[in-house]
Amino acid sequence: MPSMKGARIVALAMLGIAVLVSSCDKSIVEPNASLPPVEAASVDANAGSWKMIVLSGPDQVVVPDPTPVTGAAYQAELQAVKTAQANMTDAQRAAVRYWTGAGVLRWNEIERELVARYNLPPAPRADGSYPLPDAENPFSDPVFPFSNPPYAARAYSYVSVAQYEALKAAWYWKFRFNRLSPARNDPAVATAVAASALPSYPSEDAVLSGVTAEMLKLLFPASLEEITRKAAEEREAAILSGRATASDVAAGLALGKSIAALVINRARADGMSTAPGNPAMWKSLSDAAAARGETPWQSQETPARAPLLMNFGTVKAWTMTAAQVTALEPGAPPSTSSQQMKDELATVKNTIDNLTRDQLAIALKWNDGAGTATPPGHWNAIASDYVRDARMSEVRAARVYAMLNMAMHDVAVGCWDTKMKFFNPRPAQLDPSIKTMIGLPNFPAFPSGHSTFSGAAATTLSYFFPQARASFDAMADEAGISRLYGGIHYPSDIREGKAHGTRIGEWVLNVARADGAN
Repeated sequence: MPSMKGARIVALAMLGIAVLVSSCDKSIVEPNASLPPVEAASVDANAGSWKMIVLSGPDQVVVPDPTPVTGAAYQAELQAVKTAQANMTDAQRAAVRYWTGAGVLRWNEIERELVARYNLPPAPRADGSYPLPDAENPFSDPVFPFSNPPYAARAYSYVSVAQYEALKAAWYWKFRFNRLSPARNDPAVATAVAASALPSYPSEDAVLSGVTAEMLKLLFPASLEEITRKAAEEREAAILSGRATASDVAAGLALGKSIAALVINRARADGMSTAPGNPAMWKSLSDAAAARGETPWQSQETPARAPLLMNFGTVKAWTMTAAQVTALEPGAPPSTSSQQMKDELATVKNTIDNLTRDQLAIALKWNDGAGTATPPGHWNAIASDYVRDARMSEVRAARVYAMLNMAMHDVAVGCWDTKMKFFNPRPAQLDPSIKTMIGLPNFPAFPSGHSTFSGAAATTLSYFFPQARASFDAMADEAGISRLYGGIHYPSDIREGKAHGTRIGEWVLNVARADGAN
């Protein structure tokens, strides 16, 4: 577990309650279940022409022609929709309200809950060693995965990119076949929202259910049954809402699963399997820092734990090569023997010794530690409010999350590469009298992960919601300073981290500006 050395009782109590509630609840929660169905402001008819990220084109996976709407088979499907609507249960009505027009939002909520559930560091064995979660045996102890911030950033990105690819492909085929929705083909079919002009074949809800479930089962295999149930619920809601027939759903499900398989191929070859590193690498990183005349980072846990995902900096990025990742990284932090480091250490000490209630509240608000959705998840939650209020189509909502989470992943790669390159100690290592207010992360200090994630997120979201630019920037600054208030980062970690994140965010936005969606 993250070291709580010197943490005050009030902070520990508040954190302990939050972690206990999150880690003990084994059901997928629905935090916004009472929201009304989302009616998109635009159908984004040209989304099938938007640039792909993984696929070679929107027609890489072929969807078969639908049957004629005048034929007996389709007419029977319409009758089945009306019969099902006439016999809906209260639970089914609630599912229709929950899913209609908001599949991307809902799946993002679900993924954040899964990240929080599995964001628990493995406990040590009796011999003092730490076991690693095993993707090949996910139900063993410890359960796979440990969804720490880099793992979570990668997970959010794979789900979001897969959804975006699948929905662009769905839009391509929708407007190629142009089959009207059930409610437009038969006025007797009821609808949860006004009958949409969006063609129904293949069903976007089924596409989402197929692609998302496959990605989540890869990333969170121990929750396979829950994920499968939620996906089936979304498909049933598509029919009960009057948005799709059985053949719309079947075509969408097949398309979503096929595209997930293509994205999973990338995931299996992106280098994540070697991200944990090994004892020899740990020693090499420490020895290299000492050879430069610096004090190397040391784990403050008992027994000492290897630095978190020490080789994550070699995982494949979404929008840049390894050389480009390195080029955008910050330079070296202040030397551990320099006057600047002494001054920054004194700043941390003085801040902690004179911490106000408001500052403690900020440290806890942005803690995002064990049992939470992590800093990338925090920013996904922030994005969700803006996506919902903008009444985006499913494909446009997926674009926001894809760009945001590619930035989150790419900045995690660069941040972790920098952390391990310099292997800079935390303040409490250099001055044990510093009493940390939150859990002490088990990896080097420079740069601040919170600041890099937040700089990238604020930059990316400001592009999509420019009216909130000042708000996003203020949140990024607050997230960064929260780490000083927690006693776990120096001012230069925070300053350079945000600048690093901003550079990555701008880089990713070059992809958004050229994808044809504007």
